[in-house]
Amino acid sequence: MFANFSIDFFIFGIMPYIALTVLIVGSIARYERDPFTWKSSSSQLLRRKQLILGSILFHVGIITVFFGHLLGLFTPVWVLDALGIPYAVKQWMAVLIGGIAGAVALVGATILLHRRLTDSRIRMNSSFSDIGIMVLIWLQLLIGLGTITLTLRHMDGVEMVTFMNWSQSVILLNINAWLDVANVHWLYKVHIFLGLLITILFPFTRLVHMVSGFAAPFRYLFRSGYQIVRTRRAPAARSE
Repeated sequence: MFANFSIDFFIFGIMPYIALTVLIVGSIARYERDPFTWKSSSSQLLRRKQLILGSILFHVGIITVFFGHLLGLFTPVWVLDALGIPYAVKQWMAVLIGGIAGAVALVGATILLHRRLTDSRIRMNSSFSDIGIMVLIWLQLLIGLGTITLTLRHMDGVEMVTFMNWSQSVILLNINAWLDVANVHWLYKVHIFLGLLITILFPFTRLVHMVSGFAAPFRYLFRSGYQIVRTRRAPAARSE
């Protein structure tokens, strides 16, 4: 029955849709059922200086990496062709900007993880998911930086286009999208797998606070009732 089963087909053909479904449905369900858990659960009162340094480095780096991946993977190839941007130039931009941002995020994540694991008070106030998701992100950043060494071996941009075609084919519901990345280096595959795994875990961790700024306005627009505000009347003067 499973003789023709391919792990590549599951990870790159099925898992993206599982991840997107869990991300959307899980986030909405948590926001509706447990809105008071929709927070970052800051431990700022404990070792504040180390938190500030690690947090700034991590957030600046990870936001740059996130939007870099978003633009890099989902910009149609024809846009690059129309603008006359050589694939090699885009590849170098990804390596330089992504490499620096990834390194900054990794340093920040290391500081935050060290702080959470070595301080007994912070560790006692940390859940398993707090530490687990941070370890996964740290590992993902490390592997992402490791893929740069592979990328430097082929700076023509061909493999970059391969990943662009795969991600865009997934969005377009192409059932054969997984074939685009079936033969890439295993380190790339691990990087993609961890990214999808983090996406699946996203709604069940403190990472949900990232979308708070987007969720609140939509909840306000589509709420069932409205708050009624009445002016307070001044008490009537008592006649003597």
